[in-house]
Amino acid sequence: MYQNKVTLIGFLGSNPEVRTNDNRSFTTLSLATKSSYKKDDQYISHTEWHRSVVFGMLSEFAKTLTKGAHIQVEGELRSREHISKKTDSKQRVWKIRVASILKLDRAEKVAPEDQEKNHEHDEVPQEETAA
Repeated sequence: MYQNKVTLIGFLGSNPEVRTNDNRSFTTLSLATKSSYKKDDQYISHTEWHRSVVFGMLSEFAKTLTKGAHIQVEGELRSREHISKKTDSKQRVWKIRVASILKLDRAEKVAPEDQEKNHEHDEVPQEETAA
């Protein structure tokens, strides 16, 4: 049995791009993940960029995301080779073919005055007790 499954949690580095190839629309995401380690009493951080491709109905949701969104993507790791025009050599490009997206951003904060309006109708009447 085989399994090719990748889960990434990070932030979008740019707004999604909608593209069309062979009459098929898809959305590409540029997802940044970060890791750090300690070396000689200093923290060294490393940012990795992941190219993610979203097809189908999920692509419609993906294109509504914005730069800076905190998301989790799950999918398959895919690669392809091409000849680089600059170096005239074979290069391998890796991407994530996304199967699911979970938006991790917190809900927007509501202003206190709006919060009061929303809770006016939430009051529960007090039960009267006979004395």
